[in-house]
Amino acid sequence: MKLKVTLISLGVCAMIFSCATNPFTGKKTMAFVSNAQLFPTAFAQYDQFLTDNNVVTGTKDAEMITRVGQRIAVAAERWLTANGNAGYLNDYKWEYNLVDDETVNAWCMPGGKIVFYTGILPIAANETGVAAIMGHEVAHALANHGQQRMSAGYVQQGLAVAGNVAIQDEQSRNAFNQYYGVGSNVLGMLPFSRSHETEADKIGLYLMAVAGYNPDEAAELWKRMKANSGGDAPAEFMSTHPSNDTRINNLTQWAPDAKKEAAKFGVTSFRAI
Repeated sequence: MKLKVTLISLGVCAMIFSCATNPFTGKKTMAFVSNAQLFPTAFAQYDQFLTDNNVVTGTKDAEMITRVGQRIAVAAERWLTANGNAGYLNDYKWEYNLVDDETVNAWCMPGGKIVFYTGILPIAANETGVAAIMGHEVAHALANHGQQRMSAGYVQQGLAVAGNVAIQDEQSRNAFNQYYGVGSNVLGMLPFSRSHETEADKIGLYLMAVAGYNPDEAAELWKRMKANSGGDAPAEFMSTHPSNDTRINNLTQWAPDAKKEAAKFGVTSFRAI
């Protein structure tokens, strides 16, 4: 019993003293791994990825990816500075690359290292579509979602260890391991991931608007994403991402507020698609 109490106490202390503040939401978030530790590893992995893959350079599409990325990054810095977080991006090292791959995907590593696959460009359809995707991916990095996912993983593992230490009966311990694995994913990690995706959708929508791209187009992008999927998607509660319909509805609802936010920065009209 003493060991169980000690483990729980240590876990509570770790969560209290290992927190960061999300500058976009004001919420406390888990930060068991600092960005000072995370960024160098992410940068090295990114460099290795570029070495191992076919990076597209010197084309109009590659130039567009860089142009949009730079505009989104400037919008993020303007927004953060205006909201009392000047210097927040000092350790970010922005880089934008287009990779020749048919995969319909884009991603941003902690610290601002971004990849677009050529396979997503037909669905983006235009520069504003790229901006919607870019805003979402950049938002993941700005909100330190990678850091939070790692921290949540440590919590998940720590609770599993604590359960195995605390439960003495082998049959009960086996039952705990069986149900904990499924339960901690369906009730914990999957909703956690979906909340990050929703948060990135909203932050990204604001960023693209401040960067001068029409936020109304984000919902149109996701309509194209839905059509491309052919309806082949798991039930939302079993997925790491919100459903396409949920995202379309959210983005449509948030677009007017994103325009109001952009107006605060003097952006009252948007670039042509």
